[in-house]
Amino acid sequence: MLFGYNFGTMGTENIRNFCIIAHIDHGKSTLADRFLEETGTIDKRDLKEQTLDTMELERERGITIKLQPARMEYKGHILNLIDTPGHVDFAYEVSRSLAAVEGALLLVDASQGIEAQTLSTLYAAIESGLEIIPVLNKIDLPHAEPEKVATEIINLLGCKKEDIILASGKTGAGVPEILDRIIKSVPSPKTLDDSGPKALIFDSFYDLYKGVICYVRIFNGEIKKGEKIELMAQHNPAEAVEIGYLTPKFIQTGGLKNGEIGYIVTGLKEVSKARVGDTITSASHKAGGPLAGYQTVKPFVFAGLFTTEGDDFPLLRDALGKLTLSDSSLIYEPENSMALGFGFRCGFLGLLHMEIVKERLEREFNLDLIATSPSVSYEVVKSSGETFVITSPSELPDRSVIREVREPYVKLEVVSPSNYLGAIMKLAQERHGVYKNTTYLDETRAVLEYEIPLSGI
Repeated sequence: MLFGYNFGTMGTENIRNFCIIAHIDHGKSTLADRFLEETGTIDKRDLKEQTLDTMELERERGITIKLQPARMEYKGHILNLIDTPGHVDFAYEVSRSLAAVEGALLLVDASQGIEAQTLSTLYAAIESGLEIIPVLNKIDLPHAEPEKVATEIINLLGCKKEDIILASGKTGAGVPEILDRIIKSVPSPKTLDDSGPKALIFDSFYDLYKGVICYVRIFNGEIKKGEKIELMAQHNPAEAVEIGYLTPKFIQTGGLKNGEIGYIVTGLKEVSKARVGDTITSASHKAGGPLAGYQTVKPFVFAGLFTTEGDDFPLLRDALGKLTLSDSSLIYEPENSMALGFGFRCGFLGLLHMEIVKERLEREFNLDLIATSPSVSYEVVKSSGETFVITSPSELPDRSVIREVREPYVKLEVVSPSNYLGAIMKLAQERHGVYKNTTYLDETRAVLEYEIPLSGI
């Protein structure tokens, strides 16, 4: 039961699943607050700024680090929102959200215009086949330029001016129009051609009392409370001890049906048994095969993490295991240092990601850590033809057996005012970048495309 609506009588045609994508600090979490307020999901007196940023670290820094789902009811429809991070280091969180929804709000700051993460998240959403709804946010700012930025969006999407919704997450302007457009334009969930239930795990975390809790999107059938379930990747048995949805509070229900987004308490105590991207099915009525899941993410930056007290090494190992449950982009392997003792060589998606992981380990698991200087990985080809990856200069073999060393390159897009192009080109050339293309968003802003060594950025 959701605010007087029984899902059993509503059906999947009344469900809309969507996420918000944007560049960092373009107002995603603030707009999400207005959605919760407009739909009556959270009482106005209980509402606080960035309600969906539940982590203490998120509230301190004013950024979204983890995706966060929330269910709302509006005009006889269930609206499942997933709020996503905007920083490039947490792009993997965005990709997981895209796989669980049918539509995306493309949010653009009316004072900043289209920026780098606007482009990358938009391309990812289009590749996922999502319905894109363009929203021009922060129109209440005195230096907002809605006409100019709307032209940028039209050039980027090829949409009509009337398709762009003008809104303000601060004042609430345009919020009802956005919710109405979601109901009208975002398609309802489809039913897969499979007899058994399927639920995609798009996020998970470890609770000290309940064990592993999975955030899921049901793609077929129904999973009920108390039912024996199976995680299909490794055929791990479990039980749906508790099932429900988030508002963002945990609300228990008797089960989740096709198209719904919610959570399943599995009771599992081993974090390795419930990984993001896995498929949950019924043990008694199994699905024919798992869902596609997610591509394995490749880390870009490597650093060593060591405890200041050698006796805390087992605690660090357990903490990393629990943290990777909710942050599957983090990888780690044991490392031994002559100076620092036993620790772990960790792979991150960027320097901010590294900083956040270290701080979460220290706060959430009460550890005192030392991080080594970050570096990138290199591919070494030996004279024999053998190829292997190194993350530290100490791993290099003798020069006499090395045929070549390859370094990682990235495709780089720089969004900049046109009058800075010369300086940016000079900087990219100094970092050994290879120029590819220039495209103009309008007469004053351009996008430079380069291929450049990862170590250069």
